[in-house]
Amino acid sequence: MNQIIYLLRHGETVFNTQGRYQGELDSPLTLEGIDQVKSISRLLNSVIDEPKEWDIFSSPLGRTIQSTKIICETIGYDFDKVTMDNRLKEVSVGSWAGLTTKEIEASWPERLQNTDSYNWYFHSPDGESYDSVIERATKWLDSVKDRKKIIVVSHGLMGRVLRGVYKNMKKEDALRLEVSQNSFFKLTNQNIERFCYEYEEF
Repeated sequence: MNQIIYLLRHGETVFNTQGRYQGELDSPLTLEGIDQVKSISRLLNSVIDEPKEWDIFSSPLGRTIQSTKIICETIGYDFDKVTMDNRLKEVSVGSWAGLTTKEIEASWPERLQNTDSYNWYFHSPDGESYDSVIERATKWLDSVKDRKKIIVVSHGLMGRVLRGVYKNMKKEDALRLEVSQNSFFKLTNQNIERFCYEYEEF
């Protein structure tokens, strides 16, 4: 079976504009974020065939639900048929949720020693470990292996992990994958293709 997965990220949120890390907290989409989702939805609609033939999965967090509703409206899909899956939630950063980098550095300087801008998320004293996120990403991918056509709406860091598991990447490579709110990814035959509404696909 030639499975196709389209992996999308929610649009820009208020916390995104403030430089605050959301984790499993929530923040509504900005007007720009709403426009982003509408744009990627139109692009998605141009590359899929009959929308009703697809299974849509979404993280149950508010920003992804808001984005998924816009996607469903745009492509003509019944939102009630979307499967909400906790395994698609963003990585939990524990007590760092809602804080900026400066606020985290001020209160937990020792936790950020020997980290970089890609892996620090996993150093929260009460957040998720990389291995636990890998585990839930792997279990989700395994759970949909018999589905042929999938659209999934998730998050920035979780989207990196999902692509990393799909391609069996090393941690340092997976965590450096692009995250964007004006593009999405097609996963098929162990290949990953990027689609962006500002540029031609490549």
